[in-house]
Amino acid sequence: MQKLIQDFSIPAVFAGFITFLIGISVSAVLVIQAAQILGANTEQITSWFWALGLGIGLVGMFLSWKLKYPVSTAWSTAGLALIIATGSGYSLNEAIGAFLVCGLITAVLGYLGIFEKILTLIPQNLTSAMLAGVLLKFGIELFASLKTDWGFILSLLAVYIVAKKLTPRYSIVLTVIAAIALCPVFLDFHTPTVTWSMAQPVWMTPDFTWSAILGLALPLFVINMASQYLPGIAMIKSYGYQPHVNQLIGGTGLIQTVLAPFGCYSVNIAAISAAVSLDDQVHPDPSKRYIAGISCGFFYVLMGLFAATLTSLLMSFPHIFIVALAGIALFGTISHNIALAFHDVSDREAALMTFLFSASGVQFFGIGSAFWGLLFGFAVAFIMKLNIKK
Repeated sequence: MQKLIQDFSIPAVFAGFITFLIGISVSAVLVIQAAQILGANTEQITSWFWALGLGIGLVGMFLSWKLKYPVSTAWSTAGLALIIATGSGYSLNEAIGAFLVCGLITAVLGYLGIFEKILTLIPQNLTSAMLAGVLLKFGIELFASLKTDWGFILSLLAVYIVAKKLTPRYSIVLTVIAAIALCPVFLDFHTPTVTWSMAQPVWMTPDFTWSAILGLALPLFVINMASQYLPGIAMIKSYGYQPHVNQLIGGTGLIQTVLAPFGCYSVNIAAISAAVSLDDQVHPDPSKRYIAGISCGFFYVLMGLFAATLTSLLMSFPHIFIVALAGIALFGTISHNIALAFHDVSDREAALMTFLFSASGVQFFGIGSAFWGLLFGFAVAFIMKLNIKK
């Protein structure tokens, strides 16, 4: 506890909050839609948020504290897309059984170290190119929004640039405060009426069927590995940390297995949002950035306990509020990974193609462009290094 107090910092807490905000803002509505497609009622949907918030938050807090680097956890947006696309063919109880099996497979393969062996075969410049490509859209979306919300965007950019020049460590903190203050000035925003109430968990008995296991559990596992764990672990490595892959994958899989009967469809390592908690704006000392991971987990736990209330409050902010904060908060990470990706001249062709493919946003078989971009770049690098005699 004494070390936690010594390492505590306000920028780290704000970074954790932004990580949490990015993690839920885009897809909280999709959680509701996915649960409804499976036939969940209002109480069961609230239970989904309760289980997701507690599972994601507790494992993120524990792993960040134990491993001493920021471990940001999240649910899988790609997984939600899969459930929405295929969920009508399963009952709620069958889906719950599939979520439990998916968590169990993740935990077993994680603790056995199989995924870690695969990661050692992938060059860091390609993973950095993949990450830069995935994150690029957030920076572009920020500046594209100038067309409709130029006053809000330019004001925030001005605050960020001045703060970055005068006090780099607090630049994101000041930008968040400015965004909240400027919201009513430039945007159509009205403070919502808040009624606090504790969420109640609802037990949903798992029903194990081969159709749900093969059609939902296994595809969900593959999508989580490709769209969450692969870029998430690469993100941690890109900042100089040595991720404990077995514990990260095994721990998240275990908590998903335990909470699946309450609606926890996935607990994963965060990919895009994790960048905010890893950047040097959190703290100049990398050994003290784990506070951001603990803070992010804390906000997820709050969301779980006050699921309906807190989610509706955060979703009351206009979409451009999230777009602007995400884009600005990810500036450092985008530039960091671009620098790593294109540092080695001999591998720039493969890195460029990985970067562009990942930035394209295309999907095949329900798996996002990050996975396919990395796979394509790996093939290009292999071909470029072949010793072909003329």
